[in-house]
Amino acid sequence: MRDTRPVNIAFTTFRLPLPAITSFLHRVSGAFIFIGVAVLLYLLGLSLESPAGYRDAGGWINSLWGKLIVWMVLAGLIYHLVAGIRHLLMDMAIGDGLEGGLLGAQLVFVVSAIGIILAGVWLW
Repeated sequence: MRDTRPVNIAFTTFRLPLPAITSFLHRVSGAFIFIGVAVLLYLLGLSLESPAGYRDAGGWINSLWGKLIVWMVLAGLIYHLVAGIRHLLMDMAIGDGLEGGLLGAQLVFVVSAIGIILAGVWLW
């Protein structure tokens, strides 16, 4: 019997379906939120230490980099929330077929993009 498995797998040649990409990004956004919340908790602690710490934390958050980090954490939260709702619906056998999975993945990207853009407009 001849072994037909590939010897060297080139990961750049794989084309994942859209539902797999949304699922992967859901996991990545969860890890990103974990790190982002740690940064925001540090700033909260700094703001509660003293009036000078409050001014420092407020100045940092109002800077360009601070707003960008807050926006990125909000973007992760929005995407994670929308993709999480999709996963919950799939657990209830809503949209768990091929067509439903693709439509759900497309909706995750569209709804998340709208929410992320609105969060950016609100923040700036």
